[in-house]
Amino acid sequence: MNKWIITLGLTVAISACTREAGYELDQGAYGNATLNNIQVMNGELTFAQILSRRFASDVPVQINFAFNSSQLDASAQSVLQRQADWIKQFPEARFRVYGHTDAVGSTSYNQSLGLRRAQAAVNYLVQQGISRSRLEAVVSFGKTRPLINTPDRDRRNRRTVTEVSGFADGRSQLLDGKYAEVIYREYVESATRASYIQESSDTSGEGG
Repeated sequence: MNKWIITLGLTVAISACTREAGYELDQGAYGNATLNNIQVMNGELTFAQILSRRFASDVPVQINFAFNSSQLDASAQSVLQRQADWIKQFPEARFRVYGHTDAVGSTSYNQSLGLRRAQAAVNYLVQQGISRSRLEAVVSFGKTRPLINTPDRDRRNRRTVTEVSGFADGRSQLLDGKYAEVIYREYVESATRASYIQESSDTSGEGG
C-alpha cells in the first residue's frame, strides 16, 4: 500500500514538472507587452491600431438599426453613450463611423442609407460632448460588407461601426508612455472649472 502511494506521488511530481512554472497564471498574454513594444519600434504596429484594439475590447463598437431606418433606438443610444464616455478619455484621438446596410435594395440607395446611419451616430456622439472635428462619417460601405451573408433582411447587417482613425495634429506620440500627462491635464482642467463655478456661486448674491 505504501509503495503504491509513493509511486502515485512520483507520477504527479513528474507530470507537474513537464509544465512551465506559472502556467496557471498565463492566459496566453505573457510577453505581449514586450512584443507590442517591439512591433511599435519596428513600425509593424501603429498607435492608432493599439488604441483601436483597446477601444474594441473596452466598449461595443457596433449599433444596429431597424429596416430602412437611420433612427437610433434606446439600445443604440446606450452603446453610443458608452463610446462617448470612452472617447472623452483620449482627446487626441480621432474616430470614424462606418455605415452598413443589409442586402435588400439598390447599391446606390444602400450607400446613402449607410451614410445616414453613420451621420446619425456621429450627431449623437457630438451631443454627448465630443468635438465634431474628431469624428468622421464620410465612408459608407452600404451592403458590400455584410456580417451575415444573406440576400434577405438581417438586423445584424444594418449597423454602424466606430473605429479609431488617427490622431489630431499628429499627436500620437502622447501615447508613447506620456499619457499620464494627458490624464493629469484633464484632471487639472476639471478641477479649475469646478473651483470657478464654486467661487461664482459664493459671490453671486446674498442667499435666498
